[in-house]
Amino acid sequence: MPPRPVPLPSVVALIRTALRGEGNLLSLLPASAYRMRIGALGYSRRSILIVNDPLHVRNILTERADIFPKSDLMVNALEPLIGDAMFVSSGDVWRRQRRMIDPAFTMIRLNRAFAPMAAAVDDYEVHLDGLAARGEAFSLDQAMSHLTADIVCRTVFSTSLQSRTARDVFDAFTVFERSVEQVKLWRLIIDPAWTKPAQRPAVLEACRRIRQHLGDLIDSHLNADADAYDDIAAAVIAAEDGAGGRRFSREDLIDQLGVLFLAGHETTASALTWAFYILAMQPGIVARIRAELSEIAGNGPLAFEHIRHLSVIRNVFRETLRLYPPITFLPRVAAERTHIGERAVRRGALIMIAPWALHRHESYWREPNVFDPDRFTAAREAELTPGAYIPFGYGPRVCVGAGFAAQEAALILARLVRRYDFHVADAARVRPVARLTTRPAEQISCTVTRSRAA
Repeated sequence: MPPRPVPLPSVVALIRTALRGEGNLLSLLPASAYRMRIGALGYSRRSILIVNDPLHVRNILTERADIFPKSDLMVNALEPLIGDAMFVSSGDVWRRQRRMIDPAFTMIRLNRAFAPMAAAVDDYEVHLDGLAARGEAFSLDQAMSHLTADIVCRTVFSTSLQSRTARDVFDAFTVFERSVEQVKLWRLIIDPAWTKPAQRPAVLEACRRIRQHLGDLIDSHLNADADAYDDIAAAVIAAEDGAGGRRFSREDLIDQLGVLFLAGHETTASALTWAFYILAMQPGIVARIRAELSEIAGNGPLAFEHIRHLSVIRNVFRETLRLYPPITFLPRVAAERTHIGERAVRRGALIMIAPWALHRHESYWREPNVFDPDRFTAAREAELTPGAYIPFGYGPRVCVGAGFAAQEAALILARLVRRYDFHVADAARVRPVARLTTRPAEQISCTVTRSRAA
């Protein structure tokens, strides 16, 4: 049973969150959030409802998406970083963006992306070999962020990510996530709907640094010959709006590719951090992964066609996403007075669809807080409640990079578990927090040793 906040009554949970002052939205969830289908989440000026009924969740995210657009809190928080990109846009703007970007993530593209993914892991194994030889401790969070950012750079932009740039992006995003106004408790309680707070200078500077790095990467493509690159960035740059043949501007490209870059490495890095943390204390599952790898690939290199046969790794990743969904909340706002089922919803109400709560709901999961990857095996498929597992969202707005992330995570888990044993320092101190993504409250320190099986 890996770490989670202890669920408390609503008022006590509110006091706990306020006293800690760390913007951890997880600690706001009362014990009732893991049992109710729909209900009020604390007390606030604008009304906050948590929706845990899979049928209502599907309805809100699909048939009624225009009535329940992305929350103003999320849009305002992310605007300095990604503008009006498809992660926060709505209506016709979103539909146009999605039509243009979807072709960049076809199965053909995933096949082409495998070689640069593997090359990034090759280089990172050299780095980890050095750490293992020296017995040197390192941040598991930063390691996964660096590796996944390098993979995104190689697959999206056809270039490896320099370590200094990777650290700067990691540090800047940490500042952004900790300080952005979306996670300020008093704003959730006191502010009316559609209040647009000013962001702190530190947040705006963090966004400027990240966007500058992205702009440099995009310029390398824009200043090259038209056929110089055959990667995801080139596909997005060449994408045209079928209705008018319009392409993305440079600022649009920073917005859209910024989503791909940040979502493509930050969310996967979050899930992998939790996966390796858990596996460090699960030698039995590690042994099963290694046995499966031996059966499928022997002692040879892992190829693209091997990935889809790695069922143990796939289920470990699925279970990690269940317990620690990288996007903890999918907030929506009621654009008009309406109903959700029999419940009246006033205009401006904040509708919290929380994968964290849905994935641990007592009505949908047996032993919901226990790490049990075998719950995703075919033999136990009947146990799963349709619509109660949404780590990549749901419906037409499901994450465009879901297949990319699954392939990337399976490759990294397979390669690094095969070669190394991970050892976490002070594992009992680790606890999750949720701001924009689900992260450990403090970076996880660990060491690696070469596996005897490697």
